[in-house]
Amino acid sequence: VFPEMALPLWKNLVQTTKKRILQQRRLSLYNGADGYEEELIKKKLQQFSGGSINLSKEDNGIGILTLNNPKLMNAFTGTMMVELQERVTELENWKDGKGLIIHGAGNTFCSGSDLNAVKEISNSQDGMNMCMFMQNTLTRLMRLPLISVALVQGKAFGGGAELTTACDFRLMTPGSEIRFVHKHMGLVPGWGGAARLVRIVGSGAALQLLGGAARVDPERALSLGLSEETLPVSDQTRALGEARAWLSHYTEGPAAVIRAVKKVVTAGRELPLEDALRTEKDIFGTVWGGPANLEALVRRPKHK
Repeated sequence: VFPEMALPLWKNLVQTTKKRILQQRRLSLYNGADGYEEELIKKKLQQFSGGSINLSKEDNGIGILTLNNPKLMNAFTGTMMVELQERVTELENWKDGKGLIIHGAGNTFCSGSDLNAVKEISNSQDGMNMCMFMQNTLTRLMRLPLISVALVQGKAFGGGAELTTACDFRLMTPGSEIRFVHKHMGLVPGWGGAARLVRIVGSGAALQLLGGAARVDPERALSLGLSEETLPVSDQTRALGEARAWLSHYTEGPAAVIRAVKKVVTAGRELPLEDALRTEKDIFGTVWGGPANLEALVRRPKHK
């Protein structure tokens, strides 16, 4: 029997747990309480047009997301920020997806935000709204049940460097560079790039890259663990083919299994241990006795 005090507390806990699960499902870091009015922010961003974010979904379960604003080295305009959110929603609803490659049009990755838009929204609240909007989108991108890789050709500067950190992996081509130039703009990362960078390379290296606004070439990126591999080719089409081949090592197999792999890793990275273990148990339950599991048992008994 609950003492009088415990019942309301327990009810409260159930409510907050439900709310947390819903929020995670919605994947929004910010809400009205943070002064975050998404529709108003989108309206504001849509005033700054140009470029596009294109998505093609291939039959093998690999999506190709292209940043397409080559005349500005694929800098993010306001409409591109809004389109990125739309593409992420599309990817969240793609039940057969297994992998994702993000790259830029015209042999370069992304030079950050379009400065024309930035100049127009230079007051602090507008800046923070844009920051909350992009943090939400990139957090959702990172949590997709797809194994993602940024194919870095040419320059990944500022917001472009931040975008690479929202992927599971980074591949670089000869002559490319990743550079957190924020300090030179009198800024720090605002799209979640600093928090994610620390988790990828550790706090010391992150401090060096942000504090020195250092150019990170493929060799240094490899030694820092920022990049997985330097591809042998710089040419757009061939590099994309190489990235596909690299990613296919991890996306081979049934979508249900690949997506489950990504989900348990995301849980392990983001949740306290006990929550991560519970999540792992739930996800395990979705594949145990599933078609791929039963097939494997028939195909190869493991005690040989």
